[in-house]
Amino acid sequence: MDDLSFRAPIDADVSIARQLLSAADLPFEDVTIERLALVAERNGDVVGLIGLDQFVENGLLRSLVVSPANRSGGVGKALVAALEKLAIEKGVSELWLLTIDADAWFAQLGFRTQERDAAPPAIQQTEEFSGLCPGDAVLMRKVLQD
Repeated sequence: MDDLSFRAPIDADVSIARQLLSAADLPFEDVTIERLALVAERNGDVVGLIGLDQFVENGLLRSLVVSPANRSGGVGKALVAALEKLAIEKGVSELWLLTIDADAWFAQLGFRTQERDAAPPAIQQTEEFSGLCPGDAVLMRKVLQD
């Protein structure tokens, strides 16, 4: 993991994000440069991305994806940790996310399952919450700071 670095996204990363998300059967239709938060690189190659939609003190973690060749090597956990640090710097106190099948993985990182109606109104009004993720997607929350 020593050769893993993070950077801010650039315009070219949007198409990379869409390709990686599509290949992983994850929503990609609404990915924009503004919604990407961090890009993970190894030896100059993009190996993962993560997004954040911020609504004052609430953040929606979104579009976490790691390239197939780099999965199970800690890139995803490192991306989430880096995003949490960035979110705190931006004043986010709670991170929310929706997942189809990674709830056990996110639980290991401190996220807890929530009832869908517990999400703040701004999160409920996102495209991800209202349409891109199916109604049976698991809603999770992590308190970053009180």
